[in-house]
Amino acid sequence: MRLEELQPAQGSKFVAKRKGRGPGSGNGKTAGKGHKGQNARSGGGVRPGFEGGQMPLYRRLPKRGFTNIFAKEYVEVNVEKLDLFDSGTEITAELLKQAGVISKVKDGVKVLGRGEVTKSFTVKAAKFSESAAAKIAAAGGKAEVI
Repeated sequence: MRLEELQPAQGSKFVAKRKGRGPGSGNGKTAGKGHKGQNARSGGGVRPGFEGGQMPLYRRLPKRGFTNIFAKEYVEVNVEKLDLFDSGTEITAELLKQAGVISKVKDGVKVLGRGEVTKSFTVKAAKFSESAAAKIAAAGGKAEVI
């Protein structure tokens, strides 16, 4: 494929505005930039957040809090989602990802207690809420922290 062979996607209706191509185009002469000034110049314009020399908002507001770089981010799964697996299955984070229940494993899986469990299985996860562990145990399963 060569540069001159590029074409828009089949069925697309996008037509680029051809600026500065004469008065008949409706966007000729100044090409929509108005007359003179900083924004009319080549490479002109101001950086994001610039307020004409006034102290910008992001510098006027006080700094607050911090981000803990050691914080662990868990993917949350409710027990109602675990019911799609067969009874006796060993449910792990990888199995949940293969089944499409979660999209990323991140730092582990935390099982929460919304919904009901009707089947018994072994669930291996990084964390469990008290209600989730109780529901899994009540259904005859095991909740193992890894």
